[in-house]
Amino acid sequence: MVFREMRRKKQVLSQKEVEDILHKGTSGVLALLGDNDYPYAVPISYVYDDGKVYFHSAKSGHKIDAIQRTAKASFCVIDEDLVVPEEYTTYFRSVIAFGRIRIVEDDSEKRAAIEKLAIKYAPEDTAANRDYAISREWKPLCMLEMTIDHVTGKEAIELVKERENN
Repeated sequence: MVFREMRRKKQVLSQKEVEDILHKGTSGVLALLGDNDYPYAVPISYVYDDGKVYFHSAKSGHKIDAIQRTAKASFCVIDEDLVVPEEYTTYFRSVIAFGRIRIVEDDSEKRAAIEKLAIKYAPEDTAANRDYAISREWKPLCMLEMTIDHVTGKEAIELVKERENN
């Protein structure tokens, strides 16, 4: 599978910077092929772990229908977005990942995925409270796993120049 190279090579983020953004981000936009071949992009919380992105979902709806139609997806996280009105621009840092999504069917995999998500969003919670919350929502819970095939990160040229000057 061949993916396009980024044109503005000077603005490319390193693999470490990309992973740092994926780890610390709290939300992103998942893009799928929706109804009637219209793009369907949905804001969603996630957790990144070892080359995979995990999402939770209801067991039915537009997102699940789109995934069942085609597993290919993209996922974008914006790390920084400073609006600079006097320059008519933003100083941004972002990541976009391309990959394939699958519905996690195995209960032990599903449990591991939802625990990763729970720990990310409620790191101070007790294991007992987390177990209770997961058990309470288990029946309607669907977990999705996106295996990343290609990922890139990019930052505004102004941030590149700022780093070069320091």
